[in-house]
Amino acid sequence: MNYKTYQFDFKDLKISSSAIEVVLGYQEGEDRALVTDLINEILTECHDICNIKAEYKVYDDLKFDNETKSITVSSILFQIKKILYNQLKKSDSIALFLCTAGAEIGLRSKEAMRERDLLKGYIYDVIGSEIVEEAADLMQADLEQNMLISHKKITNRYSPGYCGWDVAEQHNLFKLLPSNFCNIKLTASALMDPVKSISGIIGIGENVKKNSYTCKICDMKDCVYRRVREKK
Repeated sequence: MNYKTYQFDFKDLKISSSAIEVVLGYQEGEDRALVTDLINEILTECHDICNIKAEYKVYDDLKFDNETKSITVSSILFQIKKILYNQLKKSDSIALFLCTAGAEIGLRSKEAMRERDLLKGYIYDVIGSEIVEEAADLMQADLEQNMLISHKKITNRYSPGYCGWDVAEQHNLFKLLPSNFCNIKLTASALMDPVKSISGIIGIGENVKKNSYTCKICDMKDCVYRRVREKK
């Protein structure tokens, strides 16, 4: 299957109040009653306000340049740099993907911030990020199962902006995807709208490998998700 779209319900995702509290930095034993109530309130809202979508498209026309650490996908060059190149260089195919939580949760975060309810705005923001990552996990798991039919494996997913890959290359990624793919638009500065969206690349092949988590290969030392995953 070379192309697939998904529409997820919020109940499909595994997002709990306790998981959000960990991302917010709360430690075991800390008093968090107030923030727990606020998180649960927003999680309840999410059942109605989120428009969670994901899509991927698989390309077989690949060229790898070991000297420049770049990949050409259907004539579009991606300067992914050394770290990601080493993870993808054994791929036979590449899946390009987009995933979004929809516009509303980002809008509510901005509105709360404008009203000086900074905690609520931040919680909307964190939950929005968790939604899009959980939805991408579901998409990736389904892609993995689809590839097993052909006795192929997949890599982890990698997004522009990480491990030295210039976020501006999202423009190249969007060139290879249908117009209005997943209802996401790209600004001139390579930011996505809705803001709670992610894009990226997944390697496919008989000789690729998927790591249990990828913090160990990433050079972003101050990433909050690195701290969360290292606690697991």
